[in-house]
Amino acid sequence: MDNLQLEKILNQKLSPQLIKDYCPNGLQVEGKSEIKKIVTGVTASQALIDKAVELGADALLVHHGYFWKGEPESIRGMKGKRIRTLIKNDINLIGYHLPLDIHPELGNNAELARLLEIEVEGGMEGHPQSVAMYGRLKRPLTGEQLTDRIALALGRVPLHITTGSVDKAIETVGWCTGGGQDYIELAAQLGLDAFISGEISERTTYTAREQDIHYYSAGHHATERYGIKALGEWLASEHGFDVTFVDIDNPV
Repeated sequence: MDNLQLEKILNQKLSPQLIKDYCPNGLQVEGKSEIKKIVTGVTASQALIDKAVELGADALLVHHGYFWKGEPESIRGMKGKRIRTLIKNDINLIGYHLPLDIHPELGNNAELARLLEIEVEGGMEGHPQSVAMYGRLKRPLTGEQLTDRIALALGRVPLHITTGSVDKAIETVGWCTGGGQDYIELAAQLGLDAFISGEISERTTYTAREQDIHYYSAGHHATERYGIKALGEWLASEHGFDVTFVDIDNPV
């Protein structure tokens, strides 16, 4: 399959034209036209690009690509090295950011809900395109039990900010993968028992304590591994591509 047809298939699946994003979605750096081998990963870091070269990839499909709003436009330094490596090795870079966060089947939020056994009820902002979701655990858990479940699912222990009601059971949960910590305010307004995001800010601690809501910072990278992995698996099963997911360790 050629690279433009692959982009068309991905656009049909993820509908990036419906979402206002901070970066271009789709083919970001054009390489060879024929695509057989695809490497997937969270972020198009130099380490991931080097691994794609090693594996003989024709395309690198990621969640965090390039050309973000507000970043320097010059292709130099670290950014220049990354792009030179892609071009030198004729590798296509394809990236999907918010469209992959919110996709109801393959998205980061959907995959996190599946891993944590949360029954999705809707978007916290009141519409299906919301990047923050809410739902209900299949059975109530204590704060420590949910900590253990997250640690088991993601392979890292989350930072847990407890509520004033230490023994408060958790039934309803809001979540936003990646850097969605400020949705905790909306989660509290909605009366949810807990909120999970990837990153935490200093202010998040006080919001959790003062509004009596459990908060979990589970890691930006850790919460966003699974959407891009699921997308690659879909390409392999539905379209016959040779796909390898590469997880470059990131403690954040």
